[in-house]
Amino acid sequence: MTATLRGADIVARTLECAGLTDIFTLSGNHIMALFDAALETTLRLMHVRHEAAAVHMADAYGRLTGRPGIAWVTGGPGHANAVGALFTALGRESPMLLISGHTETDQIGRGGFQELRQVEMGAPVTKAAWMATDTARVGLDVARAIRLARSGRPGPVHLSLPSDILDARVEASAVAWPAAVDFAAPPLPLGDAAADAVIALLATARRPLVIGAPALATRPGRDLLRRIERALLIPACLSEGPRGLNDASLGAYAEVAKRTDMVLLLGKALDFTLKFGEAPFAADCRFIAIDPDGAMLDRAARSRGLAFGCVADTWPAGETLIARGARRGCGDAGWLAEARSCFDDRPAEWAGLTSRTEGRLHPAQVFRALQPFLARDPDSVLICDGGEFSQWGQSILRNDRRMINGVAGSIGSSLPMAAGARVVERSAPVFAVLGDGTFGFHMSEIETAVRLDLAYVAIVGNDCRWNAEYNLQVRDYGPNRAHGCELGATRYDLVAVALGGHGELVTGVDDLPGAIERSLASGKPAVVNVMIESIPSPVLRR
Repeated sequence: MTATLRGADIVARTLECAGLTDIFTLSGNHIMALFDAALETTLRLMHVRHEAAAVHMADAYGRLTGRPGIAWVTGGPGHANAVGALFTALGRESPMLLISGHTETDQIGRGGFQELRQVEMGAPVTKAAWMATDTARVGLDVARAIRLARSGRPGPVHLSLPSDILDARVEASAVAWPAAVDFAAPPLPLGDAAADAVIALLATARRPLVIGAPALATRPGRDLLRRIERALLIPACLSEGPRGLNDASLGAYAEVAKRTDMVLLLGKALDFTLKFGEAPFAADCRFIAIDPDGAMLDRAARSRGLAFGCVADTWPAGETLIARGARRGCGDAGWLAEARSCFDDRPAEWAGLTSRTEGRLHPAQVFRALQPFLARDPDSVLICDGGEFSQWGQSILRNDRRMINGVAGSIGSSLPMAAGARVVERSAPVFAVLGDGTFGFHMSEIETAVRLDLAYVAIVGNDCRWNAEYNLQVRDYGPNRAHGCELGATRYDLVAVALGGHGELVTGVDDLPGAIERSLASGKPAVVNVMIESIPSPVLRR
């Protein structure tokens, strides 16, 4: 009897062959064959409570490992739930793959069960999106998706798999298995001549600046930028946040931008986070762009104009600049020190900020207490969500393994991302920092983390308010025009306990270190519910 394989078997074995065996998923009709096929492989299926959480976990996995995180969801409403989370991964340039089930191919256009135009939905929030149509070649589809997710400018990719493609059987000899070269595109290096041209241009500037892409928001990426600083004597920063030149982690970033006369965009798109190259950048400031996507060079040239632009992958380009620029002295140590001082600048009075409200802490007090716990282990992972409370955290906390909500400006990803981080980092502490509004997005995923033994400590700043929106309304419309921003004084610590985790309520600063210590010792997903004053972010306006 001739051996046959289902499409689902081919998909599972292809992922296993690629070494991508951690799968974040939620079951559903269209992907039942994938769940069955996984039993015959080493794939580890970790099922969540909402499809968006599977995407956020895969996003965190991709950020920490550099390998595509894999999310499986069912078609129709499952796919729709997952798509919104892709926007966060896209903004952060995080390599990941969303595999969604799909109605049968012979029912497309006929009102099939949960039929949805999934590819069209996924396209705007991914690097690429398509539907598989051939069972024998579905492994090649998976390999192509993995290759696209990790090559050039990394990012999410979507693949829809109709259930009849997954269920159909083909002879094993007819399967088009991907080869090793199908999983990874060859790197696109920066040529020596182009690197020398960039370095020569930088040498003509008095106050040059290197701005790195969100994809460099990793420990190795931050190290690359530091090595660029040392080799070229040019300040280098990372543009990864939605507040752009008001990024809480970069101090007086806008002052550096105002004074620089040449900017090297190292894989960084010239977008809203850089004011499209307009003020505070001077009108005569020149821009250089090295980008893996030629379309980004064209866009930058149309928006601002470029002194020089070339296509190259970000990481190899950075290494080539270091190798070609070392000992050539194209920067200025004085300007480097001045810019670095601006990036590191924090008001001296922050060290003494305290709450003026009994039973509540100032956000600065929270993060002064948290920093020693982060510093204990260099492998500690920090996830900072969006919102005013987390902006204080981004500004005060120091950690190279840090993940934020990214240029997408979304909120709500931190709890599933903390669980996803624990899949990668099995021993060092994992901390999530989020506000009380944000906590509501994925609080049920605490049960997921409990069930999967994925311990972390979530520090929830509870001011009973959607504080970012409140401050925007007050700023733009007046103090009597804030509307729809109030929240209850919910015991989020008890929510965690009810779901099987550990919970702590903190109303005084002296109680916070002990609460964090007990949370770490619990070995469970833990929520430290800190009652805080409702304070605007430190960089709402500079």
